[in-house]
Formats: sequence, C-alpha cells, structure tokens
Amino acid sequence: MKVITVGREFGSGGREFGKRLAEELGFAYYDEEILRAISEKSGLAQSYVNSVVEKTSLQSYPITYGKTFFMFNDMTTDAQWKVIQTQNDVLKELAQKFDCVFVGRCSDVVLDKLNPLKIFLYSDMESKLARCKAKAPEGENLSDKELLKKIKETNKKRERYYRDFSDRTWGAKENYHLCINTSGQEIKNLVPTAAAFCRAWFK
Repeated sequence: MKVITVGREFGSGGREFGKRLAEELGFAYYDEEILRAISEKSGLAQSYVNSVVEKTSLQSYPITYGKTFFMFNDMTTDAQWKVIQTQNDVLKELAQKFDCVFVGRCSDVVLDKLNPLKIFLYSDMESKLARCKAKAPEGENLSDKELLKKIKETNKKRERYYRDFSDRTWGAKENYHLCINTSGQEIKNLVPTAAAFCRAWFK
C-alpha cells in the first residue's frame, strides 16, 4: 500500500492539504474515523480520546516509546497511554488496507516501517494568522495577540509530542521527503504539483 504522512505547523493548512491531496490521488483520508476507531477499541469516550490525542504530552510517562517495558501507577496515566497505543494500532491497520493519507498524529514515526512518503508544511506567521482567522470556528473571535499565543503553544505541543515519540526533530527537513512553504499561497493551488511529486516518488 502507498502511504503519505503530512506533518504541519499549526496554521500552515495541513489538514486542508491532506484532504485535497488524498482526493487528487484517489487515496483514502482518515480523520474523525480514527478517533471513532480508537474510542471503539479502547472503550473510552470519543470526547476523552480527542482530548488525549490533541493535548497529551508523554513527558509524564516513565517509558521510552517502543524500547522499554513500562508500568503505570495510576488509572489516569494508564488510560491516556491506552489511547496512544490504540491510536498507533489503528494507524497501522488502516495503512495496510488502502492507499491513504494521514495528517499529524506522529504518523511518519508510527508508520516508519511501511516506508511512507513524508511531507511537512510550514509558513510564516502572517500567513498562519490569516489562515487561522479564515478557518476559525463559529463564535471564536480571538485577537491577533491571543491567536499568536495559540499558534505558538500548539506548535510547541506538537514539537514536544514528536520528540517524545522519537529521537528526531519535528520539522527538520532531513526527516521528510518534501517540505512545502505555504506562505501566501492557497492550498488548492499547491496540491496538483505535490500530487505529481507523490506519483513520481511512488514509481
């Protein structure tokens, strides 16, 4: 199966890019389906699963992922780690069923043995702010200062999450096959060229 993973800075358009790229290539794209599958497999509420996937750092876990045996001392930690384990199992199962695109979730590390095509999106802060404002949920009216803080905090969490799962540096060009600067660009205009790259790479 052909697998593409998309890492992204918050506000760089990664989710839209992943959806459009999957559509362009005729690949499957998973998002909410992953959360539902984790909830079903783990027996935990989807709202809780989402909070762990989006916010949890593994710094509190007494483990090195995939390398050492681990034990937990409290139910909260055990439940959080169960979500992470189940998410990784779900990613591996889906990646072996269909050609697909995954956005985030440290998928480039989790699926490394499947030799995925790894893409990373980034952009300047001006573009991040503009994109976040355009895509803001209804009722969210953050000031530029508040939005800037949100962007920086989210990217710090993603960087920390990535570091907890691997010895690689999140966003470092040597860890990806294709890095795309989306500054000042409409995502839909970048997808055809990216898709051509993907087709060439898989050949």
